[in-house]
Amino acid sequence: MNHPADPPIGGGGSERTKLKLLAVTACPTGIAHTYMAAEKLSQAAESLGIDMKVETQGSIGAENVLTDNDVREADGIIIAADKDVDRSRFVGKRVLSVGVSEGISNPERLIEQVQSAPVHGAGGGGGAADPITGGGGGKERSVAYKALMNGVSYMIPFVVVGGLLIAISLSLGGHTDPKGGLVIPDDSFWMHVNQIGVIGFTLMVPILSGYIAYAIGDRPALVPGMIGGWIANTGELYDSKAGAGFIGAIVTGFLAGYLVLWIKKVKVPKFAQPIMPIIVIPIVATTALGLFFIYVIGKPISWVFEHLTDWLSGMTGTSAILLGAILGLMIAFDMGGPVNKTAFLFGAGLIATGNQTVMGMCAAAIPVMPLGQGLATLIRKRLYSEQERETGFAALFMGLFGISEGAIPFAAARPAQVIPANMLGGAVAGAIAGLAGVEDAVPHGGPIVAVLGAVGGVPMFFIAVAIGTVVTALTTVALVDLSERKRRGVPLVDVPGGPEPELVLAGAGAVPTGGSGGGLQKAPAAPAPAPKDEDEVLSGYLTQQTVKVQLESEDKESAIREMANLLAATGKVADVEELVQTALRREAQGTTGLGEEIAIPHAKTDAVTSPVVGFARSSAGIEWGSLDGTKAKLIFIISVPEAAAGDEHLRILALLSRKLMDTGFRARLEAAADDAAILDVLREVR
Repeated sequence: MNHPADPPIGGGGSERTKLKLLAVTACPTGIAHTYMAAEKLSQAAESLGIDMKVETQGSIGAENVLTDNDVREADGIIIAADKDVDRSRFVGKRVLSVGVSEGISNPERLIEQVQSAPVHGAGGGGGAADPITGGGGGKERSVAYKALMNGVSYMIPFVVVGGLLIAISLSLGGHTDPKGGLVIPDDSFWMHVNQIGVIGFTLMVPILSGYIAYAIGDRPALVPGMIGGWIANTGELYDSKAGAGFIGAIVTGFLAGYLVLWIKKVKVPKFAQPIMPIIVIPIVATTALGLFFIYVIGKPISWVFEHLTDWLSGMTGTSAILLGAILGLMIAFDMGGPVNKTAFLFGAGLIATGNQTVMGMCAAAIPVMPLGQGLATLIRKRLYSEQERETGFAALFMGLFGISEGAIPFAAARPAQVIPANMLGGAVAGAIAGLAGVEDAVPHGGPIVAVLGAVGGVPMFFIAVAIGTVVTALTTVALVDLSERKRRGVPLVDVPGGPEPELVLAGAGAVPTGGSGGGLQKAPAAPAPAPKDEDEVLSGYLTQQTVKVQLESEDKESAIREMANLLAATGKVADVEELVQTALRREAQGTTGLGEEIAIPHAKTDAVTSPVVGFARSSAGIEWGSLDGTKAKLIFIISVPEAAAGDEHLRILALLSRKLMDTGFRARLEAAADDAAILDVLREVR
């Protein structure tokens, strides 16, 4: 007897003998790769006589969505994605999961492998993140990584909103108080704003835990994950003056997710199956995890808190530099967790005794983590996704107000790289403050307390903060870059994402998107401008005036400049130099060389008055940093005004990325004799 997911066996005329496959492609930050993988898989399936439908996922939304009927009739599903894809709809089907680059590079091999891939959910788990991967070595991120990034992505809005509301309320409604630190009058307007921000901060830890668990165990894991995260962050439940913070949330998230997966494997009577995911599993997992944390994990946290306090008390007579470095290390370690709170409360407690130098050391270290991580996103943009760079700006703002939690999203995403960098910068800042005898009269940190007059030795305080921030930023960049190189052994394909920090083939920082392939449908999220003429290319944005048969340039920068001047001939470019610089800044974030001898530099800038697209060829090829090592011979340049950047920018990129995977189209484009012939070929892009 065949398993229901087995490919149909040819034979009787009534049996369906043609293999039917489905695929899902997605990349967290690279628009082009989603479409390129979809097109490559579709082409490979067509050449093998296999029916295939491809769903693409991204910021435009899911397109060519797989229906229940599609899944029911499918013989297997290929997931080529570097972000989490919900597999629960594929239970009972053969599922092969690889990285998006494998969908581009080895589509035929994936089609062969999926026919013998494991059946998803056959073991009874059916979790959203069952580790089903191709045996041929797709570079799919691990389940743990995807789960962690899922939690971080949902946590970031809570950190940003909560942190900025707290910072605004402190700056506009706060004042220094020797006993209470930076305080806001009770029942004032700004106190209410502050309280709203505190709610956001309070929720961020359980959100992180809950969505880590959700990515592993699907919906039944969400409640135990969130409640477990709340318990981890509430030290009073296990007799600790400080909760376990974001590190505790990561622990409870993974424990909840894998606990739910384990419970799912328990065989239960058929009548009980419907209530398992909505009642039994959440209740059992939540109770077990909560009690485990309170009685097993919580006690050691309380013990650590108490003994660290005693240890610090014994160090008050030692070297100020050593004490400052140790306090800086502790402040930077877990940002709100027990180690951080131990150092902070130790310094705050000594203010009443007249010793304000210990708090001065803490105050210098407190802003270093968010300031350092924010600075890192500015000095090496290509290592970070668009979302991470936006979070970096928020972290800089929070750092100015002494809100160290602004760095938590970065530490949660890359703990092995970010936490050591934070600790090194914190130690440097604390040591310099200790050496200089910086004082802080209030239990708060960051530049805000110096501005409000609570700090003694202000110049050295700012020097300590600045040096610590730079050390953190440079160390972070170095460690992240090193870890990515070790992970791949070749240039990065994506980031996380980066996401985790993600470098993408189409360039890090590109806006994530979706597309359609294999029965690919053109379904942009926003309606495309109606063509004025059937002969228009890309809605009239590319014309014979913006086509050049042969570039004279021999390097990337010169080529971009030459093509910008080509666009300027249309009268739609108000500032050629600004267009060039915007495109070059985009290249600095990550190459737009897609491989296959293709490059698509692009710029969102008000240097152009309306969308315009150009095309040029280079017979010798131009080095563009493409991951496959090929030089760019077919080069498109896209520029749209900021106001029109959104979906129109993505739509143009999507159309080109998909069509350029057609080898016949590329061959015709290369063989076209003149600009008119090139334009005739480009009319195929629709």
